[in-house]
Formats: sequence, structure tokens, C-alpha cells
Amino acid sequence: MYLRNQHQASKISSTLSRVLELKIHFIFSLLFLTLFFTPFAFADVFIPSHEYVGFFDSNGIYTVVGNVKNDLDYAIIPTITIPVIDNDSEFFKTIQHVSLLPGNEIPFKIKFPEVLGNDPTLLPAKITFEKTITDVIPVEVIYDETLIVHDDGHLTGRIINSGTETISDFKIYAVIHGYDDETLDMGENFSPIPEMKPGEIMEFTMYPDPKFSSDVWYYSCFAVGQDSIIVLNVPRNDDTFKIRYDSSILLSYPEFDSKGETLSFTLIQGWDFQNYINLEFPKYSENESFDVFLNDIPIDSVQSIDDMGNWHVAFLVESQSEGTLTITGFDSKLSSPNLTPSYSLMWIMPMIIIFLLIIVSIIIGIIFVIMKKRKW
Repeated sequence: MYLRNQHQASKISSTLSRVLELKIHFIFSLLFLTLFFTPFAFADVFIPSHEYVGFFDSNGIYTVVGNVKNDLDYAIIPTITIPVIDNDSEFFKTIQHVSLLPGNEIPFKIKFPEVLGNDPTLLPAKITFEKTITDVIPVEVIYDETLIVHDDGHLTGRIINSGTETISDFKIYAVIHGYDDETLDMGENFSPIPEMKPGEIMEFTMYPDPKFSSDVWYYSCFAVGQDSIIVLNVPRNDDTFKIRYDSSILLSYPEFDSKGETLSFTLIQGWDFQNYINLEFPKYSENESFDVFLNDIPIDSVQSIDDMGNWHVAFLVESQSEGTLTITGFDSKLSSPNLTPSYSLMWIMPMIIIFLLIIVSIIIGIIFVIMKKRKW
């Protein structure tokens, strides 16, 4: 009887050991998948096909609008790459959008002045994202009789800061629809909102592209966020110079001079009101001082540096302006950006997290070996 019970106990112990072994293998597999494959699982970050369209705007420039949705259970920073085929050429544009909370959505717009044909093909967008931690911006659109779509298609309304702190530098976005419920365009408030105090109510205005002024039925998917960023990579002295900018003004064909000291763009400001541009550059030297010109005429600008150590150059452009935008003052003597310690910390923290995860994996492995050896 004792031997039978002992044999039974041995079977139970062996079964528990195998179950435990399977569980630990499962934990390792789950940890591996979490570490290496989570960033590539994009099924829950997507652009609905009916909200992803391309059209030629009122200036004849091919334009793509869409609406990114986040169905994950955490906040992300999405980066959208848009491919377009025009005759035998394929063009790509990238926009790094604002932080997107779980269950939220955010529209975007990007232009392709390089498209010269009459029948370009818009290919599916590629979306990547970074997991982030962000707070809700407590700004809400007030849905009452003041939210009006006017005869020329533009919208006026009011927003309120329902939080307890002052909020600065944010935008209101929306998807613009036609009378057949189709997606026409993306709108955003055209005037910057520098600051909004708790409980304060402010008016805002959005305009569609003039092409759609008589076709607008309603605005939807109102979203609040910080500035969306358009990314441009420009060859400079056998290197790649990254430019990031925020504006509804079109900047295209960026190019440095042979010395790498002067940067020029083709600029089109087709709106009927004054608009702004905020350009971001990596800092190569403390001595860099920028001057801005449009068609060789000086433009007043403000130069500053952000917490990451990057230069910002901001300025206003008058309505219905176009031509060559030139920025001088770049230091071409240094081969790499002068990064501040705060920028370096952006890379140190992920390395620390990865190191801690490796330590945890090693500890789990040691426990597994000990348990297997003792035949738990």
C-alpha cells in the first residue's frame, strides 16, 4: 500500500514538474514575444480605407488625408509613411503624428508636389509607432449652436479647458465630409493657441481646401493634440540632415548649398490668411544664428532651443505667398549634431529597461534549473 502511494506521489510530482516546466517555457516564450515582436503588431493601429483618400488640391498639388485609429490599450506616437506611384516613379512622405491615447483617433494631411501625372496611385500607408505615456489634454469642443459650418465650408466653434491646469501649444483636428458622407479633407485650427487657462472658453476656426468650399456637409472626429511633425531628410556634405516642421504651408524640394550653410525650399502658402511655420533642426554649434528670406526679402523670425537640444525657427508667412524660402546661418564645420545630455537620456532609459528585463529573464532561468534539479 505504501509503495503504491509512493509511486502515486512520484507520478504526481513528475506531473507537477512537467506542468511547471511547460509554464516556465510559456513564460519564456511570452517574454520573448513581448520583447521582440510587440512593436510590429500593428493590427490595432490602422487607417480605415474610407478615411484614406488622395486628391489634387486647389493649387494642383496631390494631397493625401487620412485618420489614424488606436485600438490598443496604451498610448502611442504613430509615424505614418505614405507611398504614391506616379507613372514610373514612387514617392514616399513621412509624418510623425501627435501622441494618441487608447481608443482615440487623429487625422493627418500630407502633400506630394513631386507628383506631376494626372492619375497617381495611392498605396496603403505603413504605420509604425512607439509606446508612450501621455496625459489626456482636457480640452473639449463645445457642441452647441455656436458650432457652425458656413456656406463657404469653413467651421467656427468654441473649445473649453475643462482641466485644472493651463494648457499651451495644442491643436484641434477634424475630418471634413461631403454630402455623400465621403471624406473630403482634414482640417485644423489655423491660428495657433499659445495658452488656455482652466475653465477658459476660446473660439476656433477651420478651413477646408478651397477646392471643397461648396461641398462640405459636416466635420467629425474632432481631436486635440500637440503639433504633428513632417519629417524631411536632406543630403548635406555627404551626410543626411533631418528637418522636422509643423505647418499647413507646403515646403518642398529642400536643398543645401555646396558649403552646407544655406538651406532653401520651394514654398506655397495658398491660404487667404497669414500662416506660420515652425522648423526644427539638429544643433551643430552654439554659434548658429539663422536668418530667413522669402524670394530674397527678409522675414522676421524667432530662434529658440528646445529641451532636446534642437534649434527651432518660427515665423509667419503672408497669405497667397509662394517662391523660394531661404534660411542661412548653418554651421558646416561640424560633422555631427551637438547633442545635449537630455537628448542622450532618451537613449539611456530604454537601455536600462532592456538590461532589467534581461536580468529578470536570467533569474527566471536560474529558478527553472533549480526546480527541475530538485524535481519539484
